[in-house]
Amino acid sequence: MTKLYFGDTTTIATTIMILGLVVFIGYTIVNRGGVQHWGMRGLLLLAFGLVVCCFAEARDGLDKTIQSSIDGSCAAGLFPLVSIPTVVGCIGALVIIASAIAMLIANSQQAKELCFWFMASGVAVKIMVVEIARVIAL
Repeated sequence: MTKLYFGDTTTIATTIMILGLVVFIGYTIVNRGGVQHWGMRGLLLLAFGLVVCCFAEARDGLDKTIQSSIDGSCAAGLFPLVSIPTVVGCIGALVIIASAIAMLIANSQQAKELCFWFMASGVAVKIMVVEIARVIAL
């Protein structure tokens, strides 16, 4: 089980960044009354979430899965191309991107806060589904 989260450098970095992302969202939940600039919070969540997503993709070998599906020149990654983690990941990414775009258009802090919570929900669902699937695949 420790190899699943601390097996190599990429896995360790991804685990630490996922924990940081969860702490950031948790900190925002606890201190939501004091947040004055929801747009900045959303930008931080979007940028850091993208970095974490790229590391998780490298950790789980999604690029290898795609290449294997196209030409079969390598072994597939951890998950098949059409699987619950990849589909939920794509839907979560769509929710995050749509919320980020809506946040750019929003004029009030209340609307930007709502967009932030949609983004945070997309991130949380992606993390839960992929991490549960990794444990099951072990």
